[in-house]
Amino acid sequence: MACQNNFVVKQIIDLYSKISNLDSLKPSKNVDTLFGQLVSTCLPTDTDIDVTKIDDGKVKDMRSHLIKLCGEAEGYLEQHFSTIIGSFEDNPLNHLHMFPYYNNYLKLSKLEFDLLAQHTTHVPTKIAFIGSGPMPLTSIVLAKFHLPNTTIHNFDIDSKANTLASNLVSRDPDLSKRMIFHTIDVLNAKEGLDQYDVVFLAALVGMDKESKVKAIEHLEKHMAPGALLMLRSAHGLRAFLYPIVDSCDLKGFEVLTIYHPSDDVVNSVVIARKLSGSSEARTSQNTRCVVMPCNCSKIHAIMNSRGMMKNMIEEFSAIE
Repeated sequence: MACQNNFVVKQIIDLYSKISNLDSLKPSKNVDTLFGQLVSTCLPTDTDIDVTKIDDGKVKDMRSHLIKLCGEAEGYLEQHFSTIIGSFEDNPLNHLHMFPYYNNYLKLSKLEFDLLAQHTTHVPTKIAFIGSGPMPLTSIVLAKFHLPNTTIHNFDIDSKANTLASNLVSRDPDLSKRMIFHTIDVLNAKEGLDQYDVVFLAALVGMDKESKVKAIEHLEKHMAPGALLMLRSAHGLRAFLYPIVDSCDLKGFEVLTIYHPSDDVVNSVVIARKLSGSSEARTSQNTRCVVMPCNCSKIHAIMNSRGMMKNMIEEFSAIE
């Protein structure tokens, strides 16, 4: 695949060159402009580019490094705005709209909640979010707007991130009681992971394939059978921004749905259920990437009724 000759890929390579030569990835006019251009370039879904089939070594290496740069810049952006919003004397949650991508999180969290509701028979009482960061918007939006009686446990390896995040909810009489923060590496979190009905794995946990699979394998060992794993992936050009989670990365899980938004929500959504049985049996059930025909009429009906389906591409809804 002669990717370097593709006009859009040339644009991405040019932006990567400029971004990689920046002195700092902390928020500034130049940083914001370059990453804004990068996201706009990668948003279109009407493309035949499949990054998984790229055989150009330079482009593959560029993509891997670019994903890490995006993750680093996103971390700085969240730190910056969490510090500002957390400094308000009233409830900081009243000022979340200041975050540049707040509306995207509202859309993504609503999508994830609607999809989650189709694969569980009860409202989850406890949720774990792995890699919540200094600006845990998914947890906040879910707790505030969709799951008013659910306790959300937020896990992050960075104590500073957790300090900033807990400050955001500290003056809210409701969320200060239902948002709990743990400073720990997910690979060291073992006891207690089987207590959660749903586990979210953030896009920035595991910025390369090996690290992502390692995190998934750890969760598979310690999650309760039947519990749901919610992951974020990427599709098409958007895979230059975030890592891809393939169905074959989810050994020991039944993949229920993969959705690819086609609006300004960048991340794809993957939902999988932890299988029962021995580890060997679970692994043998899930050794190949298999795409099955769509079987999500209930999800389609709900999405259509809310005007959401026009902005989505469903990859598949079940795996053998």
